[in-house]
Amino acid sequence: MDLGQKIFIYCERGQDPSFWAEPLNAISNAAFIVAALIATRDYVALEPERRRVSALLLIALTYVIGVGSFLFHTYATRWAQLADVIPIGLFMLAYLGVLLRRLVRVNWLLVAAGLILFVAAFRYAGTIQCPQGLLPITARSGARCLNGTVAYLPAFLTLALATAGLAVMRHPPWKTLALAAVVFFASMTFRTLDLELCELTAYGGHLRGTHFLWHTLNAVTLYLLLRAVIRHGARSAPPLEAAATAWGTRS
Repeated sequence: MDLGQKIFIYCERGQDPSFWAEPLNAISNAAFIVAALIATRDYVALEPERRRVSALLLIALTYVIGVGSFLFHTYATRWAQLADVIPIGLFMLAYLGVLLRRLVRVNWLLVAAGLILFVAAFRYAGTIQCPQGLLPITARSGARCLNGTVAYLPAFLTLALATAGLAVMRHPPWKTLALAAVVFFASMTFRTLDLELCELTAYGGHLRGTHFLWHTLNAVTLYLLLRAVIRHGARSAPPLEAAATAWGTRS
């Protein structure tokens, strides 16, 4: 792999190799830093006994995501792409582990099983091929299914299932996670349509695309996820098995 190879996969960059070819895509990564800063404030405001190292780790990863994505949308090389995708992957895995253990409260064996299933689903999703003609412009560009967004479907479905489980448990963070799922779905939509709407987004003599909205809405998603863990990760909640039994009894 040539780590210095240039990557041209976004509307705003086109075929321009220069550092500032994607000004909106690059600058919009500041939203991740803002999200991490607000989450840091929320974390510091907690009573010391309610602070968890796991929440602090997730906040740190959010800072790194912002930096890594900025590097990718400025240098646009293979090494910068790795700086972008690796922190995102680590955040997804770390958050799933914290979600299952701290909020859903399953045992460590089920946490490990959940992580393994998620990795398998993520790897499979990245190989899915869309039917011909589903997104004509994206298909002609040689991009993956749904402009590569299909790879994030396991994360969205996992978030939706976890939200449903917490709702069954009547555990308060389910409302925050539900909002996060809605915002994440919107952000995936804008990521998918970046190339499809490219010609319609010309401004100031340049094509802009919609990828910068993926960054902005993703930052909101990450903050909501962090907020759920910071506020509720240290509180007691009924284990999922007990909640399901209680739900069945009421039904």
